[in-house]
Amino acid sequence: MRFIKKLRRNEKGATAIEYGLIAALIAVAAIAAMQGMGEQLKATFTKTSTEMAKGVAGN
Repeated sequence: MRFIKKLRRNEKGATAIEYGLIAALIAVAAIAAMQGMGEQLKATFTKTSTEMAKGVAGN
């Protein structure tokens, strides 16, 4: 019974878990944002490469 009362009073573990969950959510959001940005970057480089190839072929 003392052990259970001690666990209820000890909030260090709960705080660590909360911080871990917050860090995980931030990581998921960052990964999602970077994936979207990566697709845009790929499209931009593809377009640039195509336009440069057209310019070289036209000369």
